[in-house]
Amino acid sequence: RFSWGHRDPPPGAGKAGLQPGCGTERDATSWSRSKLQEVLVGLVVEGEAGRCEICELKQVEGEASCSSRKGRLIFFYEWTLRLSWKGTVKESGEKHKGSIEIPNLSEENEVDDTEINVSKKKGEGDILKELMRTEGTTKVREALRDYLKALKTEFTLGMILPTKAAGQELAAESKLSGNTVQESASPHLLDLVGVKIPTVRILMREIFSSPADELYSIFTTKELIQKFSKCPAVIEAERGGKLLMFDGCVSGEYTELVPGQRLVLKWRCRNWPDEHYATVVLNFKGMAAETELQVECKGVPVSTEDSTRQWWKKQYFEEIHNLLQQSKDNMD
Repeated sequence: RFSWGHRDPPPGAGKAGLQPGCGTERDATSWSRSKLQEVLVGLVVEGEAGRCEICELKQVEGEASCSSRKGRLIFFYEWTLRLSWKGTVKESGEKHKGSIEIPNLSEENEVDDTEINVSKKKGEGDILKELMRTEGTTKVREALRDYLKALKTEFTLGMILPTKAAGQELAAESKLSGNTVQESASPHLLDLVGVKIPTVRILMREIFSSPADELYSIFTTKELIQKFSKCPAVIEAERGGKLLMFDGCVSGEYTELVPGQRLVLKWRCRNWPDEHYATVVLNFKGMAAETELQVECKGVPVSTEDSTRQWWKKQYFEEIHNLLQQSKDNMD
């Protein structure tokens, strides 16, 4: 009953049973808002007519993300932008204001083909509007290219395997500082023989037909864990307590416990590099008789991202659904 043979292989042990097209997606929306603000606001346009400056990013609606699929990075972005500009006519010193609208900045269009509309408040000053429509539009397109270049380089750090030289350089920095190397785009980097192991963050959600406190207990009660995992387990559900499941293929410890609401685990698979742990955060969102389980796995080695995601779906989610259904059948 407790043999490994009938189960799927552990994360990192191969691709058996994986669904095609699985990968990891990173939300770039918040990062993009800041980057668009950075590259656009303060942009100065000067010409014979006068001087204009983009003074505010008034509207930023949309989203952006980056997905890793079979070793390739795929970008999605779709934005509607509205900017405010102000300007001074060179000869008269008159001051005028206007706006710039970009109704659809997306991966479906080249930046050169993206629609950019310049308008000005009523009154004189059309000479400034023309300056913004010509040279201003050119500068805005350059800024948008800078944003897209940063999205594909800065934001994706850690999603592409660094070179050995870069890894050794980072390793040296971490030893000098005595700190763990951490970057916003690459939450955890592991020092292994002078080469950094890139990691990714995986986000998942699943709805269970169970109250939050009952679902929480399935992750903290030895008997219930052994039921859904079909393996003996070591479970010490307290801060710093041990966690050993699936015949030792998964191990770690409990680092934070908020009954019925939140669990934080140090979590690793036996196949991962020695002493490397992911941080797994489980949030239990109660909705009447149901609970949405929000799972965040930070620090998963890139090479095991697909298998780790499938592991959670098959060995946790599906088996817990089965356990809850059995419990319901027994009550009926």
